[in-house]
Amino acid sequence: MNIKKIIWLKLRLVMGLIFLWAFADKLFGLGYATSSDKSWLNGGSPTAGYLTNATRGPFVEFFQSLAGMPLVDWLFMLGLLGVGLTLIFNKFVSYGAIAGSIMMALMYLSAFPPSNNPLIDEHIVYILVLSALAIRSREG
Repeated sequence: MNIKKIIWLKLRLVMGLIFLWAFADKLFGLGYATSSDKSWLNGGSPTAGYLTNATRGPFVEFFQSLAGMPLVDWLFMLGLLGVGLTLIFNKFVSYGAIAGSIMMALMYLSAFPPSNNPLIDEHIVYILVLSALAIRSREG
């Protein structure tokens, strides 16, 4: 395997693990972003904390109105799981990349403008990485 393929493989796996970790932490409350008492399995909402406390900017009212809605929780969690699995198993990567990019765009808009830069934050970087992975998956 050449170095380019190894780097693409590592990038795909790392991005997949980012999404799967977020899913697992929200589901089980592993104590990183989510405490066990606020885990989804213990009746917590995986979206309520972020949408209630971390949103700001021109779209704050819209995003805060979504906090804790069961449909939003399910879509978010299925999105995290689905994107993570598509990247880890290298199947349907384009679909996972599209779903992940939509999630990242919504998260970007929910806290716009970014706090450390007037325009760019990690969500934009993730969108670009997911786009590159989708293009790469189509090339074979």
